[in-house]
Amino acid sequence: MDSPLLLDVEGLVKHYGQTRVVDGVDFSIAPGECLGVIGPNGAGKTTTIRMCLGLTAPDEGEIRYFSQPGGSALLMPRDALEIKARLGVVSQFDSLDPDFTCAENLQVFGRYFRIGRAALAERVPQLLDFAALGHKATAKPGELSGGMKRRLSLARALINNPDLLLLDEPTTGLDPQARHLMWERLQMLLQSGKSILLTTHFMDEAERLCHRLLVLDHGRKIAEGRPRELIAQHLEPEVVEVFGNGALALAESPLAQHAARVERSGETIFFYTHHARPLMEGLEAFPQLRTLHRPANLEDLFLKLTGRQIRE
Repeated sequence: MDSPLLLDVEGLVKHYGQTRVVDGVDFSIAPGECLGVIGPNGAGKTTTIRMCLGLTAPDEGEIRYFSQPGGSALLMPRDALEIKARLGVVSQFDSLDPDFTCAENLQVFGRYFRIGRAALAERVPQLLDFAALGHKATAKPGELSGGMKRRLSLARALINNPDLLLLDEPTTGLDPQARHLMWERLQMLLQSGKSILLTTHFMDEAERLCHRLLVLDHGRKIAEGRPRELIAQHLEPEVVEVFGNGALALAESPLAQHAARVERSGETIFFYTHHARPLMEGLEAFPQLRTLHRPANLEDLFLKLTGRQIRE
C-alpha cells in the first residue's frame, strides 16, 4: 500500500500456558479502509484486538500505529496513551454507565480526552443524532433496547473524532432491524473517510462492510484478501443446497458427478459446482426434495477454510 498505514501488525504471538492462541499474525490497515477479522470461536480474534489495544502484552511481534512517510510510527504498548487518544473502541460487551443519561455518558467520556465543555456541548447532540438517539438524550442505558445501547457505544467511541475505530463484534445479539441500522451508520463512517478494524461472526456483515478480510483459525492467518476475490480463489461459483427426506443419499448418487465437491451438514447436502444446470435438471426427478440454487458466498468460504465442526 502506498498510503501511510494507520495500523501495521507484524509477527504477533501470544501464549496462554502451553497454548499458542495467536501464532505469527500479520496485517495492516490503510486510511479509509475497513479490515474484517473473521474466524471460529477460539481463533484468536479477541486476543489480537486486546493486544492492539494494549490490554494484553504480546509475547512476540510489533504493533505500529500511524506510520509516517519517513518510517516513524507509534508503538503499542510503548506509546499507548498517545495511540489511544486517536482510537475509538466498541467492545463486545457494553460498558455504559447505568447511572448517567445518554448525553452524560458521552460528556463524561469526552472529558477523559480533555475535550472542553463548549466543544462537548456542540459534539454530543451531533453524535446522538448520528446514532439516531437524539430523542433519548435524557434516557439512561437501562431504558434503551439492545440496538440503542450498541449505537450509543458507537457514538461514545466517536467522541474524540478518532482516526481508527476498533469494533469487536459490534452487532452480536441484535435483531435484524437493529443490525441493519448499525451497518448503515458504519457505512456512513467509512464514506466520511474513517478506518475500521472489525471482528464479526456475521458473514453478511463482513461482505457488506469490509474492503478486505483476514481469516484466522487456531491463531494463524489462513487467508487474506478482498471478499469476492477470496470466494473466487477458494470456491466453485455455484452452490445447490438440497434438503428433505432422502437428500443425504444423493451424495452417493450419479448426480454427484455434476459437482466438483459435495458436503453434508445435518440433513442438507451442498453441491459445489461450476455449472449447476445439469444438476438442477437431474433434481427434477426428486420433487419431494427442496432445493436452493445460489452463488457461493462468504459463509461457504468460512466453512471450507475452517470446517463445519462446532467450536465451543
